[in-house]
Amino acid sequence: MAAYWVAHVQVLDADKYSGYTALAPAAFAKYGAKFLARGGRSVVLEGDLPDRHVVIEFADLETAQACYASPEYQQAKAKREGHCIASVVIVEG
Repeated sequence: MAAYWVAHVQVLDADKYSGYTALAPAAFAKYGAKFLARGGRSVVLEGDLPDRHVVIEFADLETAQACYASPEYQQAKAKREGHCIASVVIVEG
């Protein structure tokens, strides 16, 4: 069953956040990620959410978790720390 990363991100410093966006694609490619939504227009119907929303499809929950835990993704994640506020959840669907 497919699994999805659902991320909500508020970028605080776009220049420094670019270190993340330069490295993260390597991890996503390695784990066969498919972007379904990435930073496009959105309408929040309830609650307070950041400006950026991302939905990424993986083959299954284990692959989604492996991508997040991978050295490639953790290196990219380190580049965004302190430069954004993010929440990421993996959901089977």
